[in-house]
Amino acid sequence: MSVATARATELSVCRGVSVVYPRGGAAVTALARVDLSIDTGDSVALQGPSGSGKTTLLHLLGGLLVPTAGEVLWRGEALSSLDAAARGRTRAGGIAYVLQGSNLLPHFSAYENVAFAAWVANRAGVPARHEPAELLRLVGLEAKGAALPGELSGGEAQRVALARALAQAPRLLLCDEPTGHLDSDTAARVLDLLEALRDRFGFALVIATHDRGVADRCERQVRLADGRVVPPGES
Repeated sequence: MSVATARATELSVCRGVSVVYPRGGAAVTALARVDLSIDTGDSVALQGPSGSGKTTLLHLLGGLLVPTAGEVLWRGEALSSLDAAARGRTRAGGIAYVLQGSNLLPHFSAYENVAFAAWVANRAGVPARHEPAELLRLVGLEAKGAALPGELSGGEAQRVALARALAQAPRLLLCDEPTGHLDSDTAARVLDLLEALRDRFGFALVIATHDRGVADRCERQVRLADGRVVPPGES
């Protein structure tokens, strides 16, 4: 593969990123000199225990956070140098999130949650890929469009969150412990759905998880400990 082709496949790149938080007069390092590249179509697990830096790294990739040192690139653009409003527009135009809790708008129906995400994406210049009703059908919830989040099971709410993410036509889907609050059977069904949707739409998928079983479903694993990437083969 040529250098030009290799660069064309890169979606999100972290180069030597560190994140340091002030806490009680001291400095706490959440990430230390991390390098990571996410390419088109990737399936990557960020694995590690609580406090290892998984969520911080996910937030850097999505532009929710800027590094203390190093840089984050999105499709070749220095995302970490943009202001908060510009980073927000960039996210709306290609990066979507699914959190551990579905984080749906509680007073909006399932259909309205998906439609609102499509409206936000459209304002960022991303044309709708599918109608909200079609996205709900894709996740098996065409009969639940009028239901409020409080009327859905945990698995159903997470599937609505997936439909909402798809409404943004993402190139990169970031998932933070997306099955952490689900029982094992429901979690397996959500992971099956994630894989099927990735195969269909071709987005890159990054899952932050402490669950080895979830990580094993991904094609590539990046293990974190104390804010650092653990080299392959190291315990």
